[in-house]
Amino acid sequence: ITQLLYRMGYVYKKPKLVPGKADAGKQRAFVQCYEALKANKAPEDPVYFMDATHPHHNPVAGYGWIKRGQDREIRTHTGRQRLNINGAINTVSLQAIVRYDDTINAQSTIQLFQQIEAHHPTAAYIHIICDNARYYRSQLIRDYLNDSKIKLVFLPPYAPNLNLIERYWKFFKKKILYGRYYETFSLFKSACQAFFTATDHYEAELRTLLTDNFHIIGST
Repeated sequence: ITQLLYRMGYVYKKPKLVPGKADAGKQRAFVQCYEALKANKAPEDPVYFMDATHPHHNPVAGYGWIKRGQDREIRTHTGRQRLNINGAINTVSLQAIVRYDDTINAQSTIQLFQQIEAHHPTAAYIHIICDNARYYRSQLIRDYLNDSKIKLVFLPPYAPNLNLIERYWKFFKKKILYGRYYETFSLFKSACQAFFTATDHYEAELRTLLTDNFHIIGST
């Protein structure tokens, strides 16, 4: 029966877990708006995708080739220390702007905005695509944006698949956490910082990864 299913074009794999309230129609509408934004913006006006990530000081066990009958051990920690990294990435230039904060909130987001603005002194507008986190819609953020060149573009609810920085964070964790043990939290943080200062090393991989081929979820 297995060979028959293969011949019929089936493969054996798990279904993908997606948010229960994902709206395919709203996602398609966003993609249309995004394409219009890219077509109509000024050449010097950048587009960023923004979100936070919280890597823990513990390795992630990934798949790899191990000789049959043998196991490979990776040491782990018992603590729960983590980094709070707030960031945004320009998928055209591959420029990532990140900062480390004790808490990700409206205040730390404004500080990230200021870093982004400093990189684009000649831009009339800076378009930043983000999810619907409560602090992005806070009064503090709205007040700041009144006098800022930054324009927030909100993703549809339950659509992490449309936020390209999610792919970047996944790539970052794969390079830093998969199969890697860091004896101290300081070494772990240094490895994370080194990744963001050496992104030229990953340019070819990131060019392939951070494309606009959005996958719509919740349509089946």
